[in-house]
Amino acid sequence: MIQPANKVNTEAQENLREVSYEYSNNLAQILKHLQISLFFSTYQAGKLGIVTVKEQTLDIAFHNFERAMGIALNKSRMAVGGKDWVYFLKNDTDIAMQIEPAGSHDACFLTKSGQYTGDISIHDLAWGGQELWIVNTRFSCLCTLSNNYNFIPQWRPNFVSAIAPEDRCHLNGMAMVNGMPKYVTVLGQTDTPGGWRSQKAHAGCILEVPSSEVITEGLSMPHSPRLYQGVLWVLNSGKGELITVDPRSGKQEIIVALPGYTRGLAIVGKYAFVGLSKIRETAIFGNLPISDRFDELKCGVAVVDLQTRQMISCLEFKSGVDEIFDLQAIAFSSAMISGPYAVTDGVMPIWSLPASAAPKY
Repeated sequence: MIQPANKVNTEAQENLREVSYEYSNNLAQILKHLQISLFFSTYQAGKLGIVTVKEQTLDIAFHNFERAMGIALNKSRMAVGGKDWVYFLKNDTDIAMQIEPAGSHDACFLTKSGQYTGDISIHDLAWGGQELWIVNTRFSCLCTLSNNYNFIPQWRPNFVSAIAPEDRCHLNGMAMVNGMPKYVTVLGQTDTPGGWRSQKAHAGCILEVPSSEVITEGLSMPHSPRLYQGVLWVLNSGKGELITVDPRSGKQEIIVALPGYTRGLAIVGKYAFVGLSKIRETAIFGNLPISDRFDELKCGVAVVDLQTRQMISCLEFKSGVDEIFDLQAIAFSSAMISGPYAVTDGVMPIWSLPASAAPKY
């Protein structure tokens, strides 16, 4: 193993962006109590961020991933969806313990490989056993990967008549049950190129997989469905809400309204960590209900106490980051990664070699 350098080189300096942030006094205490690290993606900035606690203070590290969006994460591996690629990283805890200062990290995810998909507008990712499931928004389907093809379509809503690169319903979110997709979010039940756009503020729904049965509807740009402790959680993004949905009756219940476009959700214990984004006034994000609810929107991570149903802590980016796409939590107190563009990140890559690395010839 070769240790990463601490100095920033010329290439890294050219790719730096100024990021400033503020956070609540109790946020470091919450993360330390839970013994977790937070991973978040921001496609606008092209970064994967890691939030940890060092010496009672919040620490955020950024790594370059072109158009970083969905993250699939467990204790042994990670996948990150980018513009044209899915990147695969493997955790090496032995290397993590050796990184100076020794013992300061308990996980190190090393970039090992990538698979070219083309620009399929990758949204949510999730591990299903050994297989990676991908929300393929451009082709309105769920897919897996193959060395022989860009992707293999596995499921599409029954109202979508063909696999075509037309983003017909803006399929974007996926909740897994027993290693298989069970619920997905779409922004409209439409079957024309970009057909969902005209009714984005009120036609979102949750579908059951594989039946395509509508579980609930009337949502405003829903994202990030998650099944946690038998409850289906989802972000009603266009209204800035965290809600629950009864899969049997379709009944929706608002847990909390938050001051941002909600997207990216991780639940640990009694806490929900919710990504917040500012709305760019474009054809996609303009004219949403949240614009009338709050005078000013935040970008960052909100922490919600699910028992009191209140936001109790927040990390807010004041500059440099305007949107969050995905948010994942992992049970390591001080995780790190060595990304695909480590030199651009300002460090030398960490080289992983066999214990006996002497050449045979």
